[in-house]
Amino acid sequence: MKRILLLSLLAFGACKGRQNTAGPAETQVNTGAEKPSWVRGRPVSDQDYVGIGLCPKSRVDFQESAKKNALNDLVSEITVRVEGNSLLYTLDRKDSFDESFTSAIKTTANEQIEGHELVDTWQNDTEYWVYYRLSKAEHARIKAERKAKALGQATDGFVRARQSVVAGDLKSAFDQDLRALIAMKEYWGGNDVVTVGTEQVSLANEIFSDLQKLTTSVRLAALPERCALDFANGYRREMLLSAQFVGSNSARDLAQLPLSISYPAGGGKVTENKNTDAEGRLHITVQRVDLEVPSPELLVRLDMDALVSKDLDPTFTKPLVGSLTIPELHVAIDRTMPRVFMQATETNLGRPVTDAGIGLMLREELTRRGFRFVERPADADLLMNLTSSTREGGMSNGFFTVMLDVAYTFKNRRSGEVVLEGGKAGVKGIQLDYAKAGMDAYKKAGQDLRKDLITAMMNALL
Repeated sequence: MKRILLLSLLAFGACKGRQNTAGPAETQVNTGAEKPSWVRGRPVSDQDYVGIGLCPKSRVDFQESAKKNALNDLVSEITVRVEGNSLLYTLDRKDSFDESFTSAIKTTANEQIEGHELVDTWQNDTEYWVYYRLSKAEHARIKAERKAKALGQATDGFVRARQSVVAGDLKSAFDQDLRALIAMKEYWGGNDVVTVGTEQVSLANEIFSDLQKLTTSVRLAALPERCALDFANGYRREMLLSAQFVGSNSARDLAQLPLSISYPAGGGKVTENKNTDAEGRLHITVQRVDLEVPSPELLVRLDMDALVSKDLDPTFTKPLVGSLTIPELHVAIDRTMPRVFMQATETNLGRPVTDAGIGLMLREELTRRGFRFVERPADADLLMNLTSSTREGGMSNGFFTVMLDVAYTFKNRRSGEVVLEGGKAGVKGIQLDYAKAGMDAYKKAGQDLRKDLITAMMNALL
């Protein structure tokens, strides 16, 4: 058992709403020189809670401040016990719930003061005093009525949530459970045993447990089980997602279930939020996946933001929902890069270039990125044609200049369509003779094309 002192904030808020119940005595201030007995010594009563408030008259709002202090004092006499088997006790002991959350719950669990009355006031030249009292019997009656109403509302929501699950409507079930739990938040710390059907249950714990079951019982699946992307399908794949609620004896398709789908793509992560259809299915298209991300995957999650209604107070919903296990599905994305047959014609001032040509540099770079080079055109996805040649550009001050022109094309072998084409013209090389200047131009052009070609090729494939 733990004792929680009642917070003054709620008391003040409640008293402002009840000030008219104090009656005309509030305007009849006792200004006698002699202090009344309740000022000289605090009254003790078995039938009433007592609140005494004092405020110096040097304050402009001394009357209101004295009333507030009296109500705070009244509240301090009332304590709420947190039962050891209650939801509030359970949440308070979980590391996943921070202090601000449990404090907010305790605040709402504290007593709201209703039915209090003004007994007397007294003042002298420097002080203003207020005396409130609250019948313990009346307080208990009001509290019991309010609790019965809240538990009744929560029980109704809990029963309707179970019916929604049977119908395969998890979204409605989750909303009804969450609303039911929040409707009785003032009583999370106490005895809340009710009868549901033929069972007696601790209601708040039962609803919270039901929320946990709603998420942990969701099963997500994908067909195919792996997302294969290759040149043949244009690096675009249709996927069929499904969602079911799996109970002890049966599985039900979950209609209109909100799901969040994400995967890495060129330019940033793709994120989509969609709902399943009436049969618990969802068709999606995976495309424009970043081909350079290591071990990419498609992530499918239950969209918790869409399950929680915007009109519910996030002070309570966010920590509750954050403590639940969120169902996820991880689908591996397999990428198969194209097979390439390369035909290269490269010359330096009319002489063939072999080991130092641009074709070798590009082949090394494409291979490093996963492209596969084949020996026969019939085995290829892409036909690459590369031509490069140099021409003399003149001599000045003992240095020779050569200009290099490069052009390349990639064609779809099956359709003959040009997938990518490009090149560079007039790449300048300078050395002590024309041959070396030509190789200098090849080196410069190769370094630039290694970077430019890969970027252009990835964009073309996607």
